[in-house]
Amino acid sequence: MKTVIDFHIHSRFSRACSKELTLPNIARWCERKGIGIVGTGDFTHPKWTEEIETQLVETEPGLYSLADGSSKTRFLLSVEISSIYKQGGKVRRVHNVVLSPSIDAAKRLIGSLKARDCNLGSDGRPIVGLSSKDLLTLALESDARTLFVPAHAWTPWFAIFGSESGFDSIEECFGVDLAKEIHAIETGLSSDPPMNWRLSALDSVLLVSNSDAHSLRNLGREANRMDLETLSFDSFASVLKKRDRDRFIETLEFFPEEGKYHADGHRDCGVRSSPSETKKTGGKCPVCGKSLTVGVLTRVEKLADRPEGFRPETAVPFRHLIPLEETIAETLGKGKGTKSVLEIYDRMTTEIAPEFELLLEYPLADLKDKVPDLLIEALRRVRAGEVEVAAGYDGEFGTIKIFSDDDRARPVQKNLF
Repeated sequence: MKTVIDFHIHSRFSRACSKELTLPNIARWCERKGIGIVGTGDFTHPKWTEEIETQLVETEPGLYSLADGSSKTRFLLSVEISSIYKQGGKVRRVHNVVLSPSIDAAKRLIGSLKARDCNLGSDGRPIVGLSSKDLLTLALESDARTLFVPAHAWTPWFAIFGSESGFDSIEECFGVDLAKEIHAIETGLSSDPPMNWRLSALDSVLLVSNSDAHSLRNLGREANRMDLETLSFDSFASVLKKRDRDRFIETLEFFPEEGKYHADGHRDCGVRSSPSETKKTGGKCPVCGKSLTVGVLTRVEKLADRPEGFRPETAVPFRHLIPLEETIAETLGKGKGTKSVLEIYDRMTTEIAPEFELLLEYPLADLKDKVPDLLIEALRRVRAGEVEVAAGYDGEFGTIKIFSDDDRARPVQKNLF
């Protein structure tokens, strides 16, 4: 069964997340996006746990649907946990995603965290004083089938390989014995598979991508396409545990430059810096002299043992995408979330096809009488990777252009419908 999976998202109980993130809303938006399996996010939060138990029913082993039967979307029990602790004489801040195979397993993990005085009610993404290794141990004790995935692995401040508070290897973070329980890592918005292929140490894990969505419209901005043997938690888990490159079709990626920690830089001074420029300035901002935030590019360069462009024989394919709403906004020359952009997005995803089908495989020729040529050309360029990107840095998202300034200087069709 081929399906799109986005297992790292959040609920409205996570800090800085939309109040519209309810289970029914998530299910409906996944249908609009074309996502078959989505994470619940935040299952350790007591109020969200209650909603999961009352609003979802187990329809296949380890997968859940809305109890009223109003959606085909399947939910996977997931939570992102922030571990802040000292190890090796340094403060570590690492985010990890835990995927539980059942409500009972999730409750056992919740009980173990409460027993260690972890405050689970303050944030859907709880902060715990446990090391990543200890958290992994508790997760496996709750159920040996539990999956544990380091989140957005290269983010400077909160990730396993983060330049500011992370580690140089999976083994350093989890220990040699437990490192074998890490079957996948999440590349995050600021890196893509080719960047991760430069580390031979990552050949033993799968590279996965998820949205880490804080709003409904960001669901699926990164995702995974798999061909599962059956619709079940164990079938999904077997792809990760067996590193099954046949059933893992591809990851769907941001252009990594668009991620907000791709390059080095200092946001307060508007300084974006390449690895070579950072080296020349000694890691200091050329404007104010403060330290630059070291981005993913430089961090990968530091840990890499392979040249740029290397591709392992066992690599899972990937595709760079721009979300449909963003593509429409770029075509119109307007901001995301504006009325005209949303009207077009809503019409396309309800009257033509779900978003992923439109982005990936819907025949562009069949759009001829449904949308104007300018939008069809935008979709073609996105599929071909013909875009211009200015890299994000120090918490500032990068900018992406489908149409250049020269393109916009020519007469264009201004009204899409």
